[in-house]
Amino acid sequence: MLNTVFDKDEDGVAVMKGVPSLRPRDAATLILVRRDASQPRVLMGRRAGTNAFMPDKYVFPGGRVDPKDSKAIAWEELRPEVEAKLRIQSRRNPRALALTAIRETFEETGLIVGRSAEMPDLAPPGWEDFHKLDVVADLSSLVFIGRAVTPPSRPRRFDARFFMAEAEHALIDERPPVDGAELSDLQWVTLADAMKLDLPSVTRFMLGEIGERLAKPGHEPGPPFLRWSRSGHATDRL
Repeated sequence: MLNTVFDKDEDGVAVMKGVPSLRPRDAATLILVRRDASQPRVLMGRRAGTNAFMPDKYVFPGGRVDPKDSKAIAWEELRPEVEAKLRIQSRRNPRALALTAIRETFEETGLIVGRSAEMPDLAPPGWEDFHKLDVVADLSSLVFIGRAVTPPSRPRRFDARFFMAEAEHALIDERPPVDGAELSDLQWVTLADAMKLDLPSVTRFMLGEIGERLAKPGHEPGPPFLRWSRSGHATDRL
């Protein structure tokens, strides 16, 4: 029998020693950027302390992909260049990833990335509230900015895709974010203030990626892909 020993990694997250690595689950995250102040701001919230994965850490809205997400209706689809990047080294349907990011943002913050539309009564699981509000997701404003796989030996592992969208264009209205069971202390913060929060290392890395894109308009490098190989940690550009 394997002897399980728990340790902590650089994020202070418990890791399991002496057990096989879990297979990562597909996940998607949405980074909303506001430009209506002197400096760009991003939406972040604190994960509940009871969560097994990243408790009390400040993160962007997001979560695990539900296969039924790909069945949701969209006002507009992903731009071709965004879809092409998402297909690199991935079997997951690109629109499922984007729709997951939008669904999770709605569930965790109440914010709607979409447009008003008369919706049918029948909805894929998880999308019933969208249909009741007569709103439809809009994928056209999402930009794929990075991908990261959780290190081995953690009790939960995800293969997360990070999207970015301009809030003024992507959101259906100006409603404020609402704290929920998954995320609390939701706030729009500058990149500098975000870096002062208790962040997972991958969130800190993606904030740096956002800062670089905002500082160089029109410059869009390939999305970084952070993962673990047999030789250790690796970062490539897709």
